[in-house]
Amino acid sequence: MTLSMDESRPLFVQIAERIENDIIEGNLPEESQVPSTNQFAAFYQINPATVLKGVNLLVDQEILYKKRGIGMFVATGVRTKIMEKRKEQFYEQYVVSMVKEAGKLGISAEQLTEMIRRGDKEQ
Repeated sequence: MTLSMDESRPLFVQIAERIENDIIEGNLPEESQVPSTNQFAAFYQINPATVLKGVNLLVDQEILYKKRGIGMFVATGVRTKIMEKRKEQFYEQYVVSMVKEAGKLGISAEQLTEMIRRGDKEQ
């Protein structure tokens, strides 16, 4: 299976997000071992150095940690940390711009809320 590429974002960032998604979805529980860089590289058919860069990004964020000689593991409490980070990103990327655009179009908060409810019903 190859990673579906989003040309607008670096591949190593997409790898880090994929690992975060696996943590959020429970596929990689806290304190579980993460597949090796080579396993990721083979699975997604990409360069191991790219995978390592994505993994190191998560190590820098204290989402993953290394057990010397064993491998990488998911840190305790990070599922909540990732969820909070993603909620803030959602707010900044979507809600703020949506509210600004609604203001330009003269859409009130009540109308915007109703639009969201209508969209939720269509799901």
